[in-house]
Amino acid sequence: MPECNNCGEFVTDQYARVFAPPEIHGVRVCPNCEDKLRSGAEIREANAPRNNG
Repeated sequence: MPECNNCGEFVTDQYARVFAPPEIHGVRVCPNCEDKLRSGAEIREANAPRNNG
């Protein structure tokens, strides 16, 4: 099962297919990673909070 490499949460196969390059197992950041974003090959803090919840 694919998982987020940042927080370890489960992500769907479809989410991983869209957001993870084929050579990487798992995604770098998922919707459960509060205030984190993908920025090129890195993960960074969001400039503005997502306010999930």
